[in-house]
Amino acid sequence: MITAKHHKISKTLKTHKHSRVHYRPASMDSAISTGCTTPDELVTFAKSLKGIRYRFGSTNPEKGFDCSGFVNYVFHHFGIGIPRSSIDFASAFGRVDLSEARSGDLILFTGTKKSKRAGHIGIVISEPGEPVMFIHSTSGAANGVTETPLNDYYMGRYIKTIRLFTDNGPVDNTDSKADSVSMEGAIRSSSGS
Repeated sequence: MITAKHHKISKTLKTHKHSRVHYRPASMDSAISTGCTTPDELVTFAKSLKGIRYRFGSTNPEKGFDCSGFVNYVFHHFGIGIPRSSIDFASAFGRVDLSEARSGDLILFTGTKKSKRAGHIGIVISEPGEPVMFIHSTSGAANGVTETPLNDYYMGRYIKTIRLFTDNGPVDNTDSKADSVSMEGAIRSSSGS
C-alpha cells in the first residue's frame, strides 16, 4: 500500500500508461472518455490514497483533499478530465439505479443533511448485490480519505449514482431538465430529516 507521503503532485501532466488522453476539465455537456482505464485500476489507485487528510479546496495529496479534489485527483491520474466541483455533477451525466452501482461509479450527495444542493461526492468500491461502499475524502470523524458504507446518514443525503465507465453497463441518459427534476425530488425526500 502506498502512503500519503509517497504521492507527489507534479507541475506537468503525467498520463496513465494505457492512456494517450491529456487532462482537460470536462464540460457538463460532453461525454467523459475513460480511455483504456478500467474501473478496477481506478479504484485500486483511489484506495492507495486512504489516510490522506481532509483539506478544503485542495487537490494536492501533500496538503490533503476535499471530496471533489480527491475524486478529481484520482481521475486526473489516469488522464480523465472531469468537472472539479461536485455540484457540476448534479444536473449532468448518466445516472444508474443505486441497486446497480458498480465499482468505479460516482456517488453524489447533498453537502449536509439539511442542504438542498449537491456538495459531496465519492467513488463506489462495491459491486451489485453487495452493500454499497464508497471511498471519499470527508471532513467528518475520519478526517480524510476513507471507505464508508452507504449508511442511514449518507442515504439521507443521497442524490444519485453516476456511471462514467461504459463497460460497467448502460446508463439512463435522461436530459438535464428531467435529471434536475429527479434530483430535486431526491433532495426533497432526503432533506426532511
